[in-house]
Amino acid sequence: MTKLAANLSMMFNEVDFLARFEAAANAGFKGVEYLFPYDFPAEQIKEKLDAHNLTQVLFDFPAGNWESGDRGCAVYPDRVGEFQDGVGKAVEYAKVLGCDRLTVLAGKVANGVSTMTMHQTLIDNLKFASNAVAGTDIMVLLEAINTIDIPGYSVFRTNQSRVAVEAADASNVKIQYDIYHMQIMEGDVTRAIDANLDVIGHFQLADNPGRHEPGTGEINYDFLLPYIDSKGYDGWVGCEYAPAGDTVAGLGWAAKYL
Repeated sequence: MTKLAANLSMMFNEVDFLARFEAAANAGFKGVEYLFPYDFPAEQIKEKLDAHNLTQVLFDFPAGNWESGDRGCAVYPDRVGEFQDGVGKAVEYAKVLGCDRLTVLAGKVANGVSTMTMHQTLIDNLKFASNAVAGTDIMVLLEAINTIDIPGYSVFRTNQSRVAVEAADASNVKIQYDIYHMQIMEGDVTRAIDANLDVIGHFQLADNPGRHEPGTGEINYDFLLPYIDSKGYDGWVGCEYAPAGDTVAGLGWAAKYL
């Protein structure tokens, strides 16, 4: 049975961040994810999770200066120390929050740096993150992101993710497969899932175009979600979409899963 996690960075924006945990629980969600928890003490977020019987499913490693345009720093050879510091911070939060999925955002293409150097830097950073969570239940994930929403993003196809993950050569490093991003970049999502399910550690969804809830665009989630179930995937599916209107009013598509 599909397990949906509300993405609190994009959903329930009708209320402040800390109020979104209650809103998600009231809507029937049992799990939550979001981009970053670092603006709040981990203990404060843990209180919200416990108060509303929610599982913390996933969040991202620190991704540089988001406000200035950074979308990760894992491919930058001159920022390895920053990435490593971010890993330490994320792992501390994950242990408090009971979160077992942490996502690496690779970042945009680095000016003046070769593709080979960026690729090797990413692999080395994945290995570092893998070692940092060794002996825990935490899995490190790498996400490919479309270059329409984030021009110049360095990892934008499933195979790029797979090659880097396989090069990291660790059982606790896998792909975060975002159906929305890969529909834009590749299409043929079902076949891609079949070919890569062995290295997929988490799914996210949104419809296309618009990145709104399922049923607003071209992706047939009434087929795709049961199909993923049928393949034996028993993890969470993160609802990383921007509601077209009121969040709760747009949850009709999810009623059978909540």
